[in-house]
Amino acid sequence: MRILGLDYGDRHIGLALSDPLGLTAQPLGQMTLAGEAEDKRFFSDLVRKHEVKEIVVGLPLRMDGSPGTRAEKTREFVFWLEKALGLPVSLWDERLTTQQAASIMKEQKLRWKKKRKVEHQISATLILQSYLDHRRLDRHVPQDR
Repeated sequence: MRILGLDYGDRHIGLALSDPLGLTAQPLGQMTLAGEAEDKRFFSDLVRKHEVKEIVVGLPLRMDGSPGTRAEKTREFVFWLEKALGLPVSLWDERLTTQQAASIMKEQKLRWKKKRKVEHQISATLILQSYLDHRRLDRHVPQDR
């Protein structure tokens, strides 16, 4: 079962995909929003091609944990995505992923044009990997008897 990770932006969405075992996240690219019908077709094709069974979308919360206008837009997108694809979509706290992505790009000494092309997909990969790690750890926590 593969999980699709998304970093939702106003114009671009970063994409990441888990391996079939749900252990690691790999960048899958970036898509540019094109309109409701085109976007639905894009995501439907992507889900079918990669046999995606679940989607996780980064939720941009403020540092104090409160939602802002960006979080509300993301929730609207998640509602649309669930309705369009009929798949479970989870929201995952994405605080600091943009800074982590910027740090990674700085370490790699990427030029400005390249940064614009990969920032969202790096963020999507970080969001998805965090989600996968949490799921794996949550399954292996010993239970008190």
